Amino acid sequence: MINTSALGNLGSFLPQSRRGRVLAAVGITVALLAVLILVLRGASTRSRAPVAAAAAPAVTARPLETMQVARGVTANGSVYAWQEIVVGPEVGGYRVAAVNVEVGDRVRKGQELVQLAEDMLAAEVASKRANLEQAQASLENAVSAYRRAHSLSGSGVVSQSDLDKLRSEELAARARVEVNKAELQTSELRLRHTRVTAPDDGIISARNVNVGQVAQAGTEMLRLLSKGRVEIPESRMREIRVGQKVKLTTADGAQLDGTVRAIAPTVESSTRAGLVYVDIPSGAARPGMFARGEIVLGQSAASMVPLSSIVTQDGYTYVFVVSEQQLVVRRRVETGAVRDKQIEIVSGVEPGERIVDKGAGFLKDGDRVRVVLGTPDGGDGS
Repeated sequence: MINTSALGNLGSFLPQSRRGRVLAAVGITVALLAVLILVLRGASTRSRAPVAAAAAPAVTARPLETMQVARGVTANGSVYAWQEIVVGPEVGGYRVAAVNVEVGDRVRKGQELVQLAEDMLAAEVASKRANLEQAQASLENAVSAYRRAHSLSGSGVVSQSDLDKLRSEELAARARVEVNKAELQTSELRLRHTRVTAPDDGIISARNVNVGQVAQAGTEMLRLLSKGRVEIPESRMREIRVGQKVKLTTADGAQLDGTVRAIAPTVESSTRAGLVYVDIPSGAARPGMFARGEIVLGQSAASMVPLSSIVTQDGYTYVFVVSEQQLVVRRRVETGAVRDKQIEIVSGVEPGERIVDKGAGFLKDGDRVRVVLGTPDGGDGS
């Protein structure tokens, strides 16, 4: 700043005529500087006003709406085989000639799984068939002899005792034929049993047989998951009905659709849990896997907001409500079911109030915001 004392000191060194001109020039310069300072201050004030206005964070908001959502009961448990069949031979003492399946193979009912050596049984069948033919020949001779004797019985050539004897021989021959037929059928059945077949459609879950070993009747060769069905235990039984749909997620992330097949009539006293049996598609999950799912009970009205609207702080759940003055108010809410990236608001917000969607995680209670349409980083003002 240039004060009057400085100007007076300056004028003492100048002549009277020049002193007036210098003082006038200095006065004009000071006035110009004052005007320039005022102009710069006004421009600075005007340039800072839009910046302050633009500092309000941009967020998207939507009114709290009511919609129909599916209600269900959460299910947790392990996957068990519905029916695991032990497959073994019905004849013993014969060598395993071939094993036609491996663990994990899908098989059809009647499909050949294991083949036993059949040479000895084939020879036995041939011997029984020969014995049957011999017995049938003897029967034909006995029948012919009895018929001839019966035709001569009226002439007195054949006595009644001889006729009875021939009749007995015919009956004995018929009996021997029946016995040989039964023995032949038994041998043929044993021969068929050298082919171990699948008793039902399913999946091979275990194999305990190798080529070359001698099979024993009734020993386990294979295990078969009948139809590939499984069951999942469930700890809540209220409102569950047979036929309800179940949406499952296995430990490997697979999404499955099932149906409630049966509900256990009792509850485990130690865990207070019931058991619900759920059918899922064949081969969709492996026994022993953990599964989580939901039994769909029906639909009802619910107030839903996007998951991005929820803010968790200090162990509580909040949303930010936008007021008419473009200020946000933090509200503590109670949440419910989650459906397709949306969550139910049970209490804390009234229908119709605008809830901050994107950008809620960066707000504080009482912040002024700028609501935009679409994404916060580039949308038209609403």
